[in-house]
Amino acid sequence: MHALRRAALSLALLAQPVSALELPQWLAGHWRTESAGRSTDEVWLAPAQGLMTGMSRTTGGKRPFFEFVRIEQRAGALYYIAQPGGREPTEFRAVKAGADSIEFENTAHDFPQRIVYERRGADELAARVEGSQNGKPREERWNYRRVGR
Repeated sequence: MHALRRAALSLALLAQPVSALELPQWLAGHWRTESAGRSTDEVWLAPAQGLMTGMSRTTGGKRPFFEFVRIEQRAGALYYIAQPGGREPTEFRAVKAGADSIEFENTAHDFPQRIVYERRGADELAARVEGSQNGKPREERWNYRRVGR
């Protein structure tokens, strides 16, 4: 019986309520991935006053791509706001988080509907966007390494 209670307590402590999330400090830094002649850099500033700001840039393809991003803390909830190519902002609300991961979702958005970041050790970061586009499942992944440590 004690083992069952301990397991339930452990699960309760691990399951952080989405309404009480903290900004993902571990995301701060300069991250890069290179593949097939393309290079993507993602840079995040450390949290300050409930805000993290960042940017992404991909070069080496037909045209360079950039995106402004931020994570805002509002009334205990976190929102990921993306502006690909500097367009109007799109918001995704945090729906799940752990010590080394965070997932944002906006089911009403065309693509993506979900954005996920996972820290893998001190110098590796996995990111993916997923959802459906034109009725078909779609996913894009990036495996970053920390730059300038």
